[in-house]
Amino acid sequence: MANFATRSVDGGAVAIRPEGRLNMVVAPRLRDQLHELVGSGSARIVVDLSGTDFIDSSGLGALVSGLKVARQAGGDLRIAAPTPQVVTVLELTNLNRVLRVHPSADDAFDGA
Repeated sequence: MANFATRSVDGGAVAIRPEGRLNMVVAPRLRDQLHELVGSGSARIVVDLSGTDFIDSSGLGALVSGLKVARQAGGDLRIAAPTPQVVTVLELTNLNRVLRVHPSADDAFDGA
């Protein structure tokens, strides 16, 4: 399987954009790619969820795992443009308090 699309964004961060369903089939690939990004020196990561229409506990686990490795490397992982379903899941699990949510990937690291 191919990696998710990535691009550089403001603030020296890298945005990654999973598409479709972020479930137990796809989540390990996202987790691995997040770890690879941090391992290659990109510890400031924005996960652009504008194209993600579903997320389950596996997807949440991949995000939390990415957050952990990014912070251990002195960076951070932030969420951008989540769809309504994703927002609902983040709120129900209170992960919206841990994962900083921003309207777009381009402004996720504005002002650090």
